[in-house]
Amino acid sequence: MKRETNLIEKIADPDNLRLAYWKAQRGKSCKQDVLLFQKQLDANLLSLITQIQQASVIVGNYTYFTVFDPKQRLICAAAFPERVLHHAIMNICTANFEKYQLFDSYASRLGKGSYAALQRAMYYQRKYKWFLKLDVRKYFDSIDHQILIELLSSRFKETKLNNIFYDIIDSYHVETNKGLPIGNLTSQYFANHYLAVSDHYIKEQLKIEGFVRYMDDMVLWDNDKDALNNKGKQLQSFIKTFLKLELKPFCLNTTQLGLPFLGYTIYRNMLRLNRRSKKRFIIKLNKYEENLKINYWNQTEFQKHVLPLLAFTKHADSFCFRKKCMEKIYGQ
Repeated sequence: MKRETNLIEKIADPDNLRLAYWKAQRGKSCKQDVLLFQKQLDANLLSLITQIQQASVIVGNYTYFTVFDPKQRLICAAAFPERVLHHAIMNICTANFEKYQLFDSYASRLGKGSYAALQRAMYYQRKYKWFLKLDVRKYFDSIDHQILIELLSSRFKETKLNNIFYDIIDSYHVETNKGLPIGNLTSQYFANHYLAVSDHYIKEQLKIEGFVRYMDDMVLWDNDKDALNNKGKQLQSFIKTFLKLELKPFCLNTTQLGLPFLGYTIYRNMLRLNRRSKKRFIIKLNKYEENLKINYWNQTEFQKHVLPLLAFTKHADSFCFRKKCMEKIYGQ
């Protein structure tokens, strides 16, 4: 396998660092840490260039907070200079990660995403009689540092770059040598790459045609229920042995009854919001309306939050549901 070279030089290029800064500050340009970085922009970028060239990066300065949407998660917000570093790395390294990804992996990839994953899953729902839905128990918390470093070393040749990867990975632990921080740009790519190993096993060893993965949410399809279940067990064993991950109990069912996936229920010719997504929509819409009423948000800020919320529902057959929710709020 031919691996990329001179990546450190490209990552440390001043133009790449300026692009990374621009990406990191999008939507956050008025925040204090961004303004402080911008005040001495040239000096701060030069400091990052030196850190990259010497493979001695300053990482691990996290701010922690908890979110409960859709479930409780501990989010780690890296300090702004680290976020610039993460973007600088991924500006250059994304192409190398992409080469190992298979077509039906949809997270953290340009031109993919959750809605593309849903459309692909609907295609397989029409094509096959049975689906097997799998996901990893506490995925980000369970990623093994040593295995991840070995996987990255097999893709990237440069010692300095792998040392930077190691420092970023080692900056966070749930337990000894395990866990990636949710919230880091690098974590998204590392985590997606970690399970790409199992994608190749699914396609090349198990010979499964019907397959979609969105991060650790995986679905396999087949017309033979028993064969599908057996292949699921083989995959479970592979993931446990080679990646040290534990799958949650299998969800094996007929495609006629609908597949729960990424907040929707996918039927052969229809996409519906699941119950949890409907509940989240109502709670958020009520909260946004209250923020507008008490003048915490102006109309522009209200629309900024509501439009993505509506977009999520519009991908499903949910007109009547949205209409009912709007009538309750606006009395129309």
